[in-house]
Amino acid sequence: MIHTMRWFGPNDPVSLMDIRQAGCAGIVTALHQIPVGEIWTVEAIEERKMIVEADNNKFTPLKWLVVESLPVHEDIKKGLPEREKWIENYKTSLRNLALCGIKTVCYNFMPVLDWSRTNLNYEMPDGGKALRFVWEDFAIFDLYILKRPGAEKDYTYEVKTGALNKMQAMSASEIHTLTNTVLLGLPGSEEAFDLATFQGLLDAYKQIGDTELREHLYYFIQQVAPVAQEVGINLCVHPDDPPKPLLGLPRVVSTENDLKQLMAACNIRNNGITFCTGSLGVRPDNDLPGMIERLGDRIHFLHLRTTRREANPLDFHEAAHLNGDVDMYAVVKAVAKEALKRKANGLDDYEIPMRPDHGHQILDDLNKKTYPGYSAIGRLKGLAELRGLEMAIDRSLTSI
Repeated sequence: MIHTMRWFGPNDPVSLMDIRQAGCAGIVTALHQIPVGEIWTVEAIEERKMIVEADNNKFTPLKWLVVESLPVHEDIKKGLPEREKWIENYKTSLRNLALCGIKTVCYNFMPVLDWSRTNLNYEMPDGGKALRFVWEDFAIFDLYILKRPGAEKDYTYEVKTGALNKMQAMSASEIHTLTNTVLLGLPGSEEAFDLATFQGLLDAYKQIGDTELREHLYYFIQQVAPVAQEVGINLCVHPDDPPKPLLGLPRVVSTENDLKQLMAACNIRNNGITFCTGSLGVRPDNDLPGMIERLGDRIHFLHLRTTRREANPLDFHEAAHLNGDVDMYAVVKAVAKEALKRKANGLDDYEIPMRPDHGHQILDDLNKKTYPGYSAIGRLKGLAELRGLEMAIDRSLTSI
């Protein structure tokens, strides 16, 4: 694996030097300042690339290896006639990225919200802080804060009753914090969606169910993947997080079958996968090592993290990288075997970019303000653990 970390640009409290000293060779970043759907120009891409590589003649080199993410416009997800304009813009951005030497582009197709959590500061037994999702707390937001029409049918009587009782005991400050947490915008942004206008964003999907969203996703990839193939870029879809429908919105990239259908919809290798063990691992029915064995040729980017399902299996929190529900040993071993297979077949991309995803906030970072899940020391700890696991597995495989 090529070790990387996500960097949110010049305003990220975690510096490029921090990432370099963590032992990374690659940077995963995006041009968050460009509005969703607008073209990423060669000039804007080169400007970011120069910042990433500015000190390469003096220190251990860093390269911008992965774009995460090149966002997909909501008109594309909704299948509106205007999608054609945004798809053409997407193609142009892909061509411009290829001109600048960037070969891996991650995207997601989650409607309205990106990843969703209900607590950004869940205290762990060691005093560190983690991200957490609690289904009853999400119901509080959906039923009693947003008051989404028809939300009642998505929750059991027990959840609805428990959510109401819990909300009635919450302070105004706690309700405000929960609201902002659920409405948090895209990673890299500190801004949340506005509650007053949020229902309108959901209403735009009233006529879009599971079937329609899949059709829109397949149409999109059928248009852009051939361009990616033409210019030598690997596109890799990020799974839904959490991998289940939320707020009445369908989620169509949550299971192995979802991924297989998407790969079949445009059967070229450049139509690929961001294999996020945290997102996929929330579901106990996802066999992660088996998925790598069966879908390995399409995996172009790795997010290695794990979650821990709680007493209510719909609740989970981000666990330490080697201490959750994901069998990280089996996952890394499956990745190592895929790398050996690619190398034996003469493929250049046998080393897959990997980033340690979502670290705990620990040590000095407890006193710093960073993007949720992206403090430096927690990710450094996760990377160190994964690097040691990888080395041991690689030695065992090559010595056979």
